[in-house]
Amino acid sequence: MARHDNCIFCKIIAGEIPSTKIFENDDIYAFADLNPQAKVHALVVPKDHFDDVSQVAHERPELLAQIVEVAKTIATEKYNGQFRLVFNTGEDAGQTVFHCHAHVLTGEKLEGE
Repeated sequence: MARHDNCIFCKIIAGEIPSTKIFENDDIYAFADLNPQAKVHALVVPKDHFDDVSQVAHERPELLAQIVEVAKTIATEKYNGQFRLVFNTGEDAGQTVFHCHAHVLTGEKLEGE
């Protein structure tokens, strides 16, 4: 598994930093966001290190599909299957951790921006 030693998400996946696990399989780890922006706010993260979603889409498109499926599973288990899925790609777009991750927001009716 590709890993960056200074990446906080790589450390969470390795169990070096505690998290509230929601889902895990061979390729994906999902956990509760520490600063939730909705009633249910999970982060869905590939276990292999990719800087952003564009890199995943280019190098392993089947993994991107798996991320979306995990998001749907979380939304179905935690609410009614409806959800907002957000990827921030790049610093100007608000990405603060440069390990691909999807924000899954659900658990209530979400307001538009």
